[in-house]
Amino acid sequence: MPLKITRKFTAMALAGAASLALGACASIPGANVAPGSPITAEEAQLGAENHEAFVNEFGGAMTGPYARYVDQVGSNIALQSGLATRPDAFEVTLLNSSVNNAFAVPGGYVYATRQLVNLMNNEAELAAVLGHEVGHVAARHSARRQQAAQRNQLLGLLGAVIGGAVLGSPELGQLAQQGSQLATLRYSRSQELEADQLGIQYLNRAGYDPNAMATLLASLAAQNQLDAQLQGRENATIPEWASTHPDPASRVQNARQLAGGATGVVNRETFLRNIDGMIYGDDPEQGIIEGRQFIHPILRFSFTAPQGFYMVNGTRAVTINGDQGRAQLTVGPYNNNLDAYVRNVFNALGGQQQQITPSSISRTTVNGLPAAYGTARVNNGQQQVDVTVFAYEFSSDTAYHFASITPAGQASVFNPLYQSMRRISANEAGSVVPRRIDVVTAGRGDTVRSLAGRMAYTDAQEARFRVLNGLGSNDQIVPGREYKIVVRSN
Repeated sequence: MPLKITRKFTAMALAGAASLALGACASIPGANVAPGSPITAEEAQLGAENHEAFVNEFGGAMTGPYARYVDQVGSNIALQSGLATRPDAFEVTLLNSSVNNAFAVPGGYVYATRQLVNLMNNEAELAAVLGHEVGHVAARHSARRQQAAQRNQLLGLLGAVIGGAVLGSPELGQLAQQGSQLATLRYSRSQELEADQLGIQYLNRAGYDPNAMATLLASLAAQNQLDAQLQGRENATIPEWASTHPDPASRVQNARQLAGGATGVVNRETFLRNIDGMIYGDDPEQGIIEGRQFIHPILRFSFTAPQGFYMVNGTRAVTINGDQGRAQLTVGPYNNNLDAYVRNVFNALGGQQQQITPSSISRTTVNGLPAAYGTARVNNGQQQVDVTVFAYEFSSDTAYHFASITPAGQASVFNPLYQSMRRISANEAGSVVPRRIDVVTAGRGDTVRSLAGRMAYTDAQEARFRVLNGLGSNDQIVPGREYKIVVRSN
């Protein structure tokens, strides 16, 4: 089994490990360091100790030309911060994740997902995102938010899940400690604006167009809006740029003002050449979402979300979201005993703060798979809710499970989900082909409609094309100009 697969489906045993390490110290490195000061040895050590855990939790590090290009741009923009004097003092990592995300940790460690990079349209926008994250490090925002985390009481699963709509995270927490991190990893609005300001300063110093911060934030806001429409959500303000980042739409105008009419290079053609062919959306090795169906061609299983629910394929688990509840598929240690497995999951969900015990555990068979399930009714502090664990045995040492939470009495809403789990054939697994970015040059007769018609989607082709290329509703194709489309290709 490829290592990246193991990472994705064992991460619940490790969930939050990196962030917990940052919050578990008696003193937080960098918390008392003046903003803008060079990276200290203590900060560098902390970043190095947690780098591998962060990479594992967010899909693994990409290698090759794509990763080298992102590292080159990121290291150059990071030098503008004054945190270090050598490019190799920074570790810039391109993550194999289908979520629009970027973040940085003390010690000169900067991360961006390939999905966020694919949303960009020039090198200046890449530098803007990485510069924003370096700005958080320079201002020691991470250290200060970890100080706040130390003062918080640990939250259990129920607080994390019910608070998800407020926190802006679509994922269920699976360990008690994770709830505390979900509650404290958000930067304040003033910290976000400060990071935008610092990022724009770095753009100016490096000779990039400082307006790239605003155009990138505008593209991100448009992507959020499109995702909400495609998923049937009314609320489009929850950003994909991590739960740590407030709605980008509210920051676009501020970024434009900070740019102040200055100009610089954008390196559009160079950027497009360096991302051509990159995987877009889900990597089949981590499973893919097609409509309401999730297919994992490597682990050879599939399931379907109920009508009215949408899925998010995170790097730690697959989450099923809807107004009537939330569920998540993941894995745990298995020793050929489904009853014990289900009870262990309930124990992990409760953590140290709350014991969650199902009234009973029932056995059944789903599409030929041995299965066991149980439901516990608990009070989350605001209302009665039902927590359900539904587990499947795939072999003597492998089991997967859904953990769900619904209002009391509505646990059956996920029954179609539980009954849809099945093995897939080798032929079905082999038919899964990833989507990739394809950079094409517009011909004399091309239009938005003609290029969008080549997108590897059956719905919202034009809307997807416009957002992907940073085009407004009235923007038209320019002959001879390069554009991104998404195609199926191995």
